[in-house]
Amino acid sequence: AIREGRAIFANIRKFLRYLLSSNIGEVLTMFLGVVGAGILGLTDTGEAVAVPLLATQILWINLLTDTAPALAMGVDPPPDDVMTRPPRGLHDRIIDREMQIGIGFVGLVMALVTLVALDLRLPGGLIHGGGDIVEARTMAFTTLVLAQLYNAFNARSGRVSAFHHLFTNPLLWAAIGASLVLQVAVVHLGVLNRAFDTTPLSASDWLICAALAGTVLWAEELRKLAGRRRALARR
Repeated sequence: AIREGRAIFANIRKFLRYLLSSNIGEVLTMFLGVVGAGILGLTDTGEAVAVPLLATQILWINLLTDTAPALAMGVDPPPDDVMTRPPRGLHDRIIDREMQIGIGFVGLVMALVTLVALDLRLPGGLIHGGGDIVEARTMAFTTLVLAQLYNAFNARSGRVSAFHHLFTNPLLWAAIGASLVLQVAVVHLGVLNRAFDTTPLSASDWLICAALAGTVLWAEELRKLAGRRRALARR
């Protein structure tokens, strides 16, 4: 009973870590994109309101591509050390300071790589591109979705590497696969292009998006490694 209770608590933390970091990434993308619209080249698109992503695209992420991985974390196997951890205090928070730092860090990295993808295709900005606003938003939209799918592996633990017990939850892999199929559909199906103001991407564009999004995974791996080394140094 104790093991099951601790496993449920751990999965609640995974669920919150994933959704909060992903949502902060979306919020920071919109905030930094609007504040830095002139730097990114969004003010040169001819639109009345220069925003990095459209409301329909954010809604797509929240309702479809985010939901399945978040639910799959509810059946993640318990951590290896679940029974060796000391009991939680009555007043311990579910979201402690360490978890807050990790959530904020991942959200910021997610926003930055999304804005880099946007800037890559805009004619102006820090990185001069040759695309238009629709192509730029599609790149940013896809990068953000892929970053959140990478983040599903990050969120399984605040300290342990994402590559530890990578294949112990087949439902999570199925959820990520379903989310990826949905994103391919919204980018390449004409009816969804019109509904979400997207445009088909080339294979090289997809590789760029995947590489930028992967930064979220590697940056969090480095943060976790630093945290484990600090913990060892204190012993």
